[in-house]
Amino acid sequence: MRTTVKRREALADFLKTRRARVRPEQFDLPPFPKRRTLGLRREEVAHLVGVGVSWYTWLEQGRDIQVSDHILERLARILQLNAEERTHLFVLARGPIQQLDLGEQEMPQQNAAYQAILDAFGICPAYLIDRRLNVIAWNESANRVIGDFTSFSLRERNLAWLVFMHAALRERLPHWEQTAQRSVAFLRGRYDSSPEDEWLTELIADLRQASPEFRAWWSEHEILLASNFLCESHHPLVGLLTLRSSTLVMPARPDLQTIVYTPLPKADTVAKLKTVMAGRN
Repeated sequence: MRTTVKRREALADFLKTRRARVRPEQFDLPPFPKRRTLGLRREEVAHLVGVGVSWYTWLEQGRDIQVSDHILERLARILQLNAEERTHLFVLARGPIQQLDLGEQEMPQQNAAYQAILDAFGICPAYLIDRRLNVIAWNESANRVIGDFTSFSLRERNLAWLVFMHAALRERLPHWEQTAQRSVAFLRGRYDSSPEDEWLTELIADLRQASPEFRAWWSEHEILLASNFLCESHHPLVGLLTLRSSTLVMPARPDLQTIVYTPLPKADTVAKLKTVMAGRN
């Protein structure tokens, strides 16, 4: 019951933030000079979707009402959601796919098959994350390029915590703000799917207290379901590295994702990664 209530609250907040992004003039609605609400009003969304104002108000208030796939699809179109946001909308309205409890499973870093996959990426940094965004296995390139995962605690190996609280990593990232905002969106997508997760709840509370940037960006309710973007990092040994991150999902374990960083031609990143890997441990 508590999980359902939290998910409805997340749905309500998600709808409000997405409604605020849409401009009235995109639907030929008059931009009232004294409009107090950013974006569309509730009654405007209800009209565009084809539902009653009271019903949509209840939905945005997180009440226990039924919503069909047809209405969700119309909402996604009106609110101009991208593919990830549309998926997130359905998860919040319908509930997540049952996920495995990693606490009851063998840890993947103890499994040679997972480690062999990561090691096969060679000079490309690669790591395995669980549903909480904890890095639970990694290859040597990730250890040398991103940070010494072997010396980190479980909390320190969480991607969001690492980005916001690891000062050395922050100094390496010339576009830290973009990376940090993505990490917040990535964490939000996971948390909204598992709002009953006490470990995640505590992590988010600690980050909100420790970081004003995290606190501000968390309230924007942006979401990401995969890590696919360009990134740059200054390595203390070789200088600028330019990489593209890609997310690989294992069908047998959808709760796990492999993140791989492949080098781009810019800044001669391949040669620099080889230099990093050739250095002493």
